[in-house]
Amino acid sequence: MRQLDIASLELLVLAIEESSLSKAAKQENQVASAASKRISMLESRVGTALLERRRHGVRPTAAGLMLYQHAKAILRSVQVAEDALGAYNQFGNATIRLAANPSTTLQWLPDVMSGFTREHPGLNVDLIEALSQNIPVMVSEGRADMGIYHARHPNPGVTSYAYRRDRIGLVTPQWHPLAQRAAIRLEDALEYEFLGYFPLHTLEAFMALAGSTISRPPTVKTQVANLEARCRMVREGLGLAIVPENVVRTYLRPLSLTLVPLIDEWAERCFFICVRDAAVLSEPAARMLRYLRESCTADTSQLAEER
Repeated sequence: MRQLDIASLELLVLAIEESSLSKAAKQENQVASAASKRISMLESRVGTALLERRRHGVRPTAAGLMLYQHAKAILRSVQVAEDALGAYNQFGNATIRLAANPSTTLQWLPDVMSGFTREHPGLNVDLIEALSQNIPVMVSEGRADMGIYHARHPNPGVTSYAYRRDRIGLVTPQWHPLAQRAAIRLEDALEYEFLGYFPLHTLEAFMALAGSTISRPPTVKTQVANLEARCRMVREGLGLAIVPENVVRTYLRPLSLTLVPLIDEWAERCFFICVRDAAVLSEPAARMLRYLRESCTADTSQLAEER
């Protein structure tokens, strides 16, 4: 129907859901008078009243309610089409936007990406590195087709699948007193200074994770995001670091470092793959989701698949 346009339908839906044209206009970054004029023009084009203007807002007429229900379906279809187009780059080639946290990028993605691109040579992958706490939001908002993040529990708002586990440990110089310990609780290392960028990347988030397992926050004088730089600073005695065990092993011998396992319960991390809605994934993204899940060799038997 040529009388209908997406912008007007979006405004109508918002006005009905908010029971207010002014609130709908605000969400669409319009002035109320412009929103009212747009709805009036839509009513003129379709030949019937859609909203009943009241003293304290609006409510749909019978025709308006019918159009609202169809408009919701239309807008959903448009969103699905936009999401599907997001799987293609400017040259029309299929591209998958994969958001992953640094630990995932370092530990698993090189092998995964190598195998996936060999099996699917026509597909391109745009790898977006982001913090775990931001990845489900990126996927929910459509800024990534899927993401891999770590958390204690699956995030709401996205569909999450159990993926892998890892452990984080304490890195010290070989000459450090703690280097001789077979394993340790973080509480026993709090007398020493630490280099920042913890498993959840901020001291506040880490304290929420560690909870009552430590009596006070670690002493942090320097924040270092880059893993290799952090390890080099540990070698120079500038502080201890908490890092993923699998990732740091590469640096232990060259930098004369020691990895001391942490036996705190929170030292084991759970990773999840997330998508906004698996039922409407583009075919390229669906292939990658299947590949990620099938190629996972970690034990995920106790991680429930949740929505």
